[in-house]
Amino acid sequence: MEELILYIVKALVKNPDQVTVTVGEEQDGVTTYNLTVAEEDKGYVIGKQGKVAKAIRAIVKTAAIKDNKKVRVYIV
Repeated sequence: MEELILYIVKALVKNPDQVTVTVGEEQDGVTTYNLTVAEEDKGYVIGKQGKVAKAIRAIVKTAAIKDNKKVRVYIV
């Protein structure tokens, strides 16, 4: 999942070298991914009214369903 998130987000931002994904705690079978980007790139990742962030989360959740997993993506 980390590679998928990195691939999507690095294509959207101006500073792809500052994009990191860390795996957080797993609670109740849900794995948490924390996405960190440069401060000036947060707008690109979130999008207007959060549409880009919702799309990223939808893609990652769909890929996780294929592996019978549950995930959450947080933008830090």
